[in-house]
Parts: sequence; C-alpha cells; structure tokens
Amino acid sequence: MSSELESEWRRMTDAFAMHLRLEKAMAANSVEAYLNDLSHLRGYALEHNLSPLDITADDMQQILSEMQETGIASKSQSRMISGWRMFYNMLVIEDELSDNPAKQVLLPLCPKHLPDVLTDDDVSAIQATFDRSKPDQDRNYVIVEVLYGCGLRVSELVSMRLSNIYVDEECLLIMGKGSKERWVPINHRALRLLTDYISLTRSHIEPKPGEEKYVFLNRRGSHLTRNYVFMFLQQAARNAGIEKHVSPHSLRHSFATELVQNGADLRAVQEMLGHAKLSTTEIYTHLDAKYLRTTIENYHPHYREK
Repeated sequence: MSSELESEWRRMTDAFAMHLRLEKAMAANSVEAYLNDLSHLRGYALEHNLSPLDITADDMQQILSEMQETGIASKSQSRMISGWRMFYNMLVIEDELSDNPAKQVLLPLCPKHLPDVLTDDDVSAIQATFDRSKPDQDRNYVIVEVLYGCGLRVSELVSMRLSNIYVDEECLLIMGKGSKERWVPINHRALRLLTDYISLTRSHIEPKPGEEKYVFLNRRGSHLTRNYVFMFLQQAARNAGIEKHVSPHSLRHSFATELVQNGADLRAVQEMLGHAKLSTTEIYTHLDAKYLRTTIENYHPHYREK
C-alpha cells in the first residue's frame, strides 16, 4: 500500500470526524463509534489498494459478507452501513463524488427483539429489595423510580444535573442523544423521592471537584456509571425472584409500553423518549400473540364455550 493512499484515507477520515462534530453536533462517543465503523471499510480498502473514492457498493457488500461469516450481528452491520452512507454523503456534499455508493448497499434484515416488559408489581418487588436505611440503597430505590416513572435512558440518568430538576414545573430538562434537550414530566411520587434523596441523603456526601453538579453520587462523591446501574438493577431483580432479563432499558421500555397500551398519543411518547423518528417509538405498540389470545379468551363469549 502507498503512503499517498494512507494519507488520503487519513485526510477524509479527519474530515468526517469534523463533519460529525460540527455539522451533526454529535457527542464524542458517537463520533468515535462512527469512526470505528469506518475503520472496517478503510482496512479493506487499504488491503486492496483502494482510495475512498474507488470503493464501490460491491466492495461494501463483500465486506458485509465476510462479517456475516464471522458472526457479526445484523444490527451491527446495519449500523455500519448507516455510518458508511453518512461518510459518502459528506463526500458528495464536498464534491469529491457525484453519487453515494453506500446507498446501493441493502440493509440486512434485523430480527426485532423487544425487552421484557416489567409490570408495576415487578417494579415494586425490585424496589422492595432495597434497605432504604442505607444511603446507597435509598439512592438506588429512587433511581428505579425515576427510570420507570420518566422513561429515561441510563446515560441520561447518570449525567443528570441538579440544575435539570424543575420542581415547580414538575419537569426534568434532559440532555439526550446528539446533545438534544427535551422536557420530561416527572410524577409527584418520583419528584418527592428525588427531592428527598437530594436533601436527606445526597447532602451528606462530599462531591469530588467537578462532580458537584451531578444528581446521583456514589459514597466517594463521584457520579455513577452506566455499568453500576446495570449491575445493581440486575442483582435487585435476582433478589426479587424475577426471572425476566432486567436492565435499565427494561424500565424505559415498560414506561413507554404502559403509556401506549393505555391510549397515550404516540407523538407525545416520542417526545418524552427523545426519539428522532416516530418509527422508533412504534415498537411500543407491540401486542404479542399470547396477549391477543388472552384478551380474546377473556372477552369473546365463544372462546369461553367448551
């Protein structure tokens, strides 16, 4: 491979990173993810002595075929193609190319997997495992209430600031994906638990320098990590004897499912969840076959006849 070819790839990759940061206003971790996806394309191209402008849809399809053979999931492939399309769209905008070759690459069919829905009883059982006389467990009790009551992403919860809580308005100002802000209503119970935690539990923790603004702190004064929330929630579910797979997203999914199945407007739910596309929110309209059959059996007279 030539140093000139490597230089061309480096130049266009740097331009892509700048495009994502400035034009798309993406967070650093999102930019890193897109660049990582582009590295697969770059590696193949350098191995075959191809510049970014020489890559064809057939080349991309070949890369995906090789990935499929190594067991890379369809969802990962779809995300990768999305990144490639964005990269080549930038090159079209910059007049480096006249057409986007990635548009011709077909997205693989992704099997739809929905998280387990937790019932109110499930959530109560999880919360009942916490000893609220202990500061860490009282905080975890509140976290479950906020995740379930507001439908937040775990990343949004752990990065939430004290200034994001608007008590009089009963709302949270949440910084979502792509640094987009949205207002999320918080119910009376969750708000009371949250303000009590701040005044009665958090007030006894000395925050580390730079950590003063975060709502949820550990005993050492640092804000919580996503992994910590995953781990304590899964342990609490096991302690409660819940056999479903439980994660912070389970609580978000259950929040949305409850709203949609009880008649909430889909666009309102979309706004509260911070979804860019309504089609993403539509997964919460699912009614599986077992639910439908149970409903018919309960309400249709002929199903009750033997």
